[in-house]
Amino acid sequence: MLTWQVAGHGPLRTLDERLGRIVASGSIPAGLAEFFADLGNTAVALPVLLVVMVWVGWTGWLGSQGVEGVEGVEGVEGVEGVEGTVHGSAPVRWWLPPLAAGLALAAVPALVVPLKLWLARPGPPQMAGAAPAFYPSGHGATAAVAYGVAGLLLLRGRRVMRAGDDGAAAARPHRPAATTPPTATATASATPTAAATITATATAPVTVVFVILLNAGVGIGLVRRGYHWPLDVLGSWCLAGVLLAGWCAVCERWARGGGQVVRGE
Repeated sequence: MLTWQVAGHGPLRTLDERLGRIVASGSIPAGLAEFFADLGNTAVALPVLLVVMVWVGWTGWLGSQGVEGVEGVEGVEGVEGVEGTVHGSAPVRWWLPPLAAGLALAAVPALVVPLKLWLARPGPPQMAGAAPAFYPSGHGATAAVAYGVAGLLLLRGRRVMRAGDDGAAAARPHRPAATTPPTATATASATPTAAATITATATAPVTVVFVILLNAGVGIGLVRRGYHWPLDVLGSWCLAGVLLAGWCAVCERWARGGGQVVRGE
């Protein structure tokens, strides 16, 4: 609908340009707006995503090594008859989420540039003289995809680390219970994954809110500095939502091994 309004010079486009002029002449500090607008530059967003991709790839590789290392625990007291081999399944593709994240960001210019050339929307007054190619916003889409998929990678990386800790804890030999009541300190030290689970659960909303506020700041900065109209930014967010949904679908479909641990008779 947004694209149709922009292409057909609909009433929403008129309201959009009016709102854009109001925001551009508003009281938001120009320096702060410029700072957030610059976060949509590929030179800024790409290194951030690359760092997250390397970290998640590393933790994913370590997690896959841990799963393979469970093999051979058969006969350990408390883990009777457990064979660590995952039968009839493909290996966990730890490399797929980071690779898909990079491809999602690479798809941004491949989708944004043709749309800009096709719609040929003129920019705000501050961009007078520039080529009429402003919808959707490339900076807005770059920031939304790069920081959005980086946040998703971080959440996924925490889950992988927690799963690895749980697997390692399950493979430890069972020890008889102590005759004396355990203290609170001993209980906490005996269940390290509980603290990790609580931490991961608490940080997930913080990560989501941070990414949303960061992208909101980028969008407002682009409009405040007169680089884009508000609908340019909204259109880029819709496009980014499609790419992020595609990343999630790919990871859910192909990143996991799909096998189950088989217990011996």
